[in-house]
Amino acid sequence: MISNSEKPVILAATPPPRPVSLHRWHDKRRRWIYGTLLGLTAITAYALPAIMPQGLNLARASSDLVRNIQIMFLQPAANNASAASLLFALVQSIALAFLTTLIGAIFAFLLALMAARNLAPRWLIRTVQSAMALIRAIPTILWVLIYSTVLGLGANAAVIGLTFHSVAYLVKVYADSIDELPADTLGALRAMGVRFWPLVTQAILPTIRPSLLSWTFIRFEINFANAVAVGAAAGAGGIGYQLFMASGFYFDFHEVGLIVYLILAFTIPLEIVSYRLRAAYLNRTAH
Repeated sequence: MISNSEKPVILAATPPPRPVSLHRWHDKRRRWIYGTLLGLTAITAYALPAIMPQGLNLARASSDLVRNIQIMFLQPAANNASAASLLFALVQSIALAFLTTLIGAIFAFLLALMAARNLAPRWLIRTVQSAMALIRAIPTILWVLIYSTVLGLGANAAVIGLTFHSVAYLVKVYADSIDELPADTLGALRAMGVRFWPLVTQAILPTIRPSLLSWTFIRFEINFANAVAVGAAAGAGGIGYQLFMASGFYFDFHEVGLIVYLILAFTIPLEIVSYRLRAAYLNRTAH
């Protein structure tokens, strides 16, 4: 028995550690953001008078801008080029985007097999990934201009430049899709005697096909936008060249508006199809 003189020892509860306050970190981050915005505002306010031409009437320039926008979107018309030639130019840009995406997807899939962590050796992965990262670091338009110096202005330089950058872009996303496959499953198939190409065609490709389709379609959208841009920059023709001529040579805002509507008539359905493909891919992976 425990005597009454012996009192139980009650240990005082240790208070939980106080959470580290993040207010100081948030305040420092907020000060950096506000300081950066303030610095950019000061630089803009200082440089804007030097950029603006002397004698500029801002009110008149604003009214001219509004009037030109009204002409573009409310009064579209084909004046210097026929509607048929503009449609043909749009088809040229679409064909350029489709061709470069198709060729880029084929080469990118082969290179992605060399850049996937669960398929290739480490030295080969680093070599391919480093080369593709270097290519992606340079914008597409610069690659087109680089090849233009060798091949001359025209569609050839545009095809090679767009394909070159498409390969580098698709290699990364294709390799990431292959990396999502369980390495244990691939190892078990190898242990069963499945060789490399049957493993790719019968196990890897059917599994990641929705992902490949989604990424390829996204790259097709990017290549179409690039095809419009390089149409004027590299003399590749297409709807981009017609847009450059209408805006920079003829100053015909009626025709600029018509060309913009033609581009939107293709890009809006393209975006809808791309969204549905991505939604179907997400639903399939969820199940």
